[in-house]
Amino acid sequence: MPGVIAKPESGFQNIIVKKLHPTFAAQISGVDFSQSLSDETFDEVLRAVTKYGVVVFRNTNLTDETHLAFARRFGELDDVKPYISAGRKNRLRYDELFDVSNVEVDGTILDPGSPRGQANKGNDLFHVDSSFNPRRAGYSLLLAHELPPPGMGGHTAFADTRTAYDDLPEDLKETLHQNNYVAAHSTHHSRKLAAPDFFRDLDPLDYPMGRHYLVQQHESSGRMNLYIASHVHHLEGLEPDESTELFDRLYKHATQPEYTVEIEWQTPGDLVVWDNTCTMHRAVGGPFLRKYRRDMRRATVHDSSSQAWGLNEHSDVRRRVLYILRTF
Repeated sequence: MPGVIAKPESGFQNIIVKKLHPTFAAQISGVDFSQSLSDETFDEVLRAVTKYGVVVFRNTNLTDETHLAFARRFGELDDVKPYISAGRKNRLRYDELFDVSNVEVDGTILDPGSPRGQANKGNDLFHVDSSFNPRRAGYSLLLAHELPPPGMGGHTAFADTRTAYDDLPEDLKETLHQNNYVAAHSTHHSRKLAAPDFFRDLDPLDYPMGRHYLVQQHESSGRMNLYIASHVHHLEGLEPDESTELFDRLYKHATQPEYTVEIEWQTPGDLVVWDNTCTMHRAVGGPFLRKYRRDMRRATVHDSSSQAWGLNEHSDVRRRVLYILRTF
């Protein structure tokens, strides 16, 4: 894989860790998923996720059941029940698995021009999972079940928002800390950005938004972080033009090549685990979309940090349900 640093990282006794980027992301080997991981091995995996933000396991042979069992080691799982009750049909057996595939319920390939295909375009923008919900996502565990042929696209890109914060000009850091901006996150906003014609009649301001501080400490590592995403509709307390200018500056800064890496999915059974509270991610498209199935299933772990709920009321409401499903 391009960018892999061959020398294994020191400090791990039960796993082998190789960096994929100078500042974040790593590949882990030496883990046998055919049996339950020991506490010592899992603790090292968790430490690697904390340090690198994104970790990759190859050819795990995980099933839906063992995928979920591994995910539960990280914390309480989110589920798709609110989407199902709002009318979305679930292709998968377990409610704790999010279907992020281009596969319809009947097994056919999703039409990119369909309502669901249009909504999925938002995944092509750098984002974090569930920042628009009252309780944000902590870890995401994405497992490949079926992949398009090599060279047809379908990679996943990640951005290192901790190092992006570190490298901001000092005067900008001072401004951010002095104002302690709150960002309003909306999945309706990112969907409209990605598919403006389809969502032309949608006004994100008609719906509740997830509110989180723009700059915050990543608690498990102690490092400062830019908690940003394409979901951010505006920064509170600023005029619209000022909000857009500042957010665009930060978003463009954090998604520069020196802070990003693309993970290539190689075989079914590949698993990528990332921390949404210190990285962004996006889907990388390609010609596979209309030709080949790409069956990907994600387990999502609720954030358990003190910042999990941001400035939101504690509620089980999922913001995406409010509008997107009405178009399906």
